[in-house]
Amino acid sequence: QVQLVESGGGFVQAGGSLRLSCAASGSILSINDMGWYRQAPGKQRELVAVIGSGGSTVYADSVKGRFTISRDNAKNTMYLQMNNLKPEDPATYYCNATIIVLVSYRTKQYWGQGTQVTVSS
Repeated sequence: QVQLVESGGGFVQAGGSLRLSCAASGSILSINDMGWYRQAPGKQRELVAVIGSGGSTVYADSVKGRFTISRDNAKNTMYLQMNNLKPEDPATYYCNATIIVLVSYRTKQYWGQGTQVTVSS
């Protein structure tokens, strides 16, 4: 029915930048909140940033001033601009979205497959 696909992860040096993308496709009527989460080896998954349908945003303290979340509602796509990457940032980054599905009009949570971010010093 619905699929979220992340892209844009990769290998960068400390202080570098990456932009992650999350594209939603399938039987979508509308998308409410969208967010980015990350999980490092041996640690719990944690929230990075959230953006509402109207553009309001919330950031984790660890990424404030460095990361920017945005969305293009016409394209059902969300972005995470990551600047000044630090040694604590490497992780698998996951896209999450709350979506109203066509036909049934039910609200469901969806997760992407994850994209790996690696930072070298």
